[in-house]
Amino acid sequence: MTRYIRRAAALCALLLVALLVNATRIQLVQAGSYDENPANRRHTIARYGQPRGNILVGGRAVTGSRDSGERFRYERTYRNGPLYAPVTGFASQVYGTDLLEHAEDGLLAGTDPMLSLFPLWNELTRARNPGGDVVTTLDPAAQQAAYAGLGARRGAVAALEPSTGRILALVSTPSYDPGELSGTDSAVADAWARLNGAADRPMLNRAVRQTYPPGSTFKVVTAAAALDAGVVRDVDAPTKSPDPYRLPGSSARLTNEVEGCANASLRYAFEWSCNTVFGKLGVDVGLSRMRAEAAEFGFNDGGLAIPFPVSPSTFDTRSDPAQLALSAIGQYNTRATPLQMAMVAAAVANNGSVRTPHLVERRTTDDGDTVSTTGQRTLRQAMNPATAVRLRELMTDVVAEGTGTNAAIPGATVGGKSGTAQHGIANSGTPYAWFISWAQADDGVAPAVAVAVVVEDAAADRGDISGGGDAAPVARSVMAAVLRLSPSSPSSLNSSSDHGG
Repeated sequence: MTRYIRRAAALCALLLVALLVNATRIQLVQAGSYDENPANRRHTIARYGQPRGNILVGGRAVTGSRDSGERFRYERTYRNGPLYAPVTGFASQVYGTDLLEHAEDGLLAGTDPMLSLFPLWNELTRARNPGGDVVTTLDPAAQQAAYAGLGARRGAVAALEPSTGRILALVSTPSYDPGELSGTDSAVADAWARLNGAADRPMLNRAVRQTYPPGSTFKVVTAAAALDAGVVRDVDAPTKSPDPYRLPGSSARLTNEVEGCANASLRYAFEWSCNTVFGKLGVDVGLSRMRAEAAEFGFNDGGLAIPFPVSPSTFDTRSDPAQLALSAIGQYNTRATPLQMAMVAAAVANNGSVRTPHLVERRTTDDGDTVSTTGQRTLRQAMNPATAVRLRELMTDVVAEGTGTNAAIPGATVGGKSGTAQHGIANSGTPYAWFISWAQADDGVAPAVAVAVVVEDAAADRGDISGGGDAAPVARSVMAAVLRLSPSSPSSLNSSSDHGG
């Protein structure tokens, strides 16, 4: 009898050990797989069981949390949702997160180890810290000026501080209210379907996720390549540039919409956007150097994040001379985001140095204690400092007396470059209006802002579209907001046009 009791006791002990081993395996070894299982709703319930941290602009929260009393208790709210949607993105119980809400999700949700003094203890106890806050680099006045300037038109604006890379404005229109995607009721699903099915794509962040042919604004890059390579040594000397210019190996001819481009100097060609001069300059510089120069500005870089990913801007690395000529004037396969073209303008303003663009200034606890800051660093040296000085002079001429007079601001020095980008089959699409620029207050020691504006105005008459007429006034408003100056319209408002392609 004693033998059977011993066997039963041994079996019970074995079963107990097996139970403990299995519990250890589930809770420690396989915890990760259970945590990540879509069927496990414990994390989602806990995630929305406390208020989410906030995203701050100019010291004020543009996000909040509302107690719904439902199972997923706290719903995300947004102040001026459409204005800041291209920055915040959305945080939805049903559809997840996007943009800053996604890139900074750990901090905002309270799961980031930086928020805890004892992160290992929190991991073991599954404790959750209060959500932290994300302090952005945005200038609220510049953001509002960009949004108001675009109005009902499709388009985007990106503005940078050239010396630091801080993003001062990031706007995309049309926009949407991310608060419509908060909650779990049927209205959320209806809003999701409506927004994703809209023809004007309001959820597309045109400032960083859409690329466009940059048109004549790309001539800044071509001019930098020509000056750095020594193809042009004197900006006032005539160039050997016929008008029209027959594309190498082709019967096609490149023309201009302005007089005086035949053998024009770089200064005149830049001021009035002569396609023939810049097309030939691209060929003279050569594919290798043009490709390298574009890369120094940031083209063909697929790793840029601000902290959410930015679509890469592209310059074709395999093209024949005729295609290269078109690429050099911002056509063919050359494509850029507005943020990339703001980086081009910022490089000119910052002595040729491209600073890493960033949208987050610092991250804090819910009490305001800083847990991390975004370091400022140089991404690349796009051109020689002497070349940047020459380009600042050329861009200033464009605003003073060329195609960019609508960007002039009393009390500031402004440099710019306009562009009207053709697109579509046989260039049949309504052109995009571009303007890139930088501005320095008369009492400032350096340019304080660089801007890129693109306007898609499908309803406009094709012949009325120009970078100087449509996009430059928007850039002027944004720059004036940053400089805290009045964006008084110059006397030539709406009288100038962009004659370049």
